[in-house]
Amino acid sequence: MLTRRSMLAAMMSAAAFSRNVQAAPVAASLPLWPAKPPGGGGPSDPMTINAWGAITNIAIPSITVYTPAHPNGDAVLVAAGGGYKRIEEGQEALPAASWLNDHGITAFVLRYRLPGEGWTNGPLAPLQDAQRAIRLIRANAKSFRIDPKRLGVLGFSAGGHLLGLASARSAFASYPATDKIDALSADPDFAALIYPVITLEPPYDHTSTRRIFVGEHPSPEMSATWSVQTYVGSDCPPMFLVQAENDPVSNPANTLIMQAACERAGVPVELHRLVSGGHGFAMGKKGMPSGEWPDFFATWLHKTVRT
Repeated sequence: MLTRRSMLAAMMSAAAFSRNVQAAPVAASLPLWPAKPPGGGGPSDPMTINAWGAITNIAIPSITVYTPAHPNGDAVLVAAGGGYKRIEEGQEALPAASWLNDHGITAFVLRYRLPGEGWTNGPLAPLQDAQRAIRLIRANAKSFRIDPKRLGVLGFSAGGHLLGLASARSAFASYPATDKIDALSADPDFAALIYPVITLEPPYDHTSTRRIFVGEHPSPEMSATWSVQTYVGSDCPPMFLVQAENDPVSNPANTLIMQAACERAGVPVELHRLVSGGHGFAMGKKGMPSGEWPDFFATWLHKTVRT
């Protein structure tokens, strides 16, 4: 559980990495695991953050909490993308945290392990981190002034793949329990996936996510194993999806596949297809189609979380 000692030990600066980002105030950055992450391994080089806030060499996965001036009890775990080669925290996660704070929502930015950085558990490592993060937030809900039953996830690109898996596979035991926190639910109460990678199956498998997770010539079974739509069932949380029709990285079929999977399972789903925007537009640009989705999201949150 969260203690004064752990708070002080973990507290760190998280100023905006990008010249275009104004980050919200930081309460604390907390390591996900009490000791080493499950499976061991990891990068030997120090963590690096480039001028735009892209992070690599993540040896200590963590969450950083951004608390609004007037919390409304809602909470969202945010995972930026980067093709599982890096985490685009400055370009995606920090603007999202700022937007969430402006709407009274406490944001938790996830720094998850990257499978290619020497982790023994490979592609399972980021899912372990996402599940642990959800449980850690719930365990400290009182300290964070949030409602543990109003905890959602927001993922961009590869972060959308990760939090899509976390949403669809919440009951999956991705790691052995380490403490009492792991007895808590890892099921998000709602999920928003923005230009996500959903499927690793052909013909929509031309992504870094597919190459890192299943290699160049995977079997159909392996591709299905790491595709989000494989696991969508009636226990999946309400889903909000956004993608541009001209996305050159994650084929626009990805969100259509996810929408269809949700509809088959009876899961409430809302898809917004933008006429333009490409890939990586984060919270969007004012006056452009990509700038419309945050307003749609705010409306969806109000009717989904508070009704």
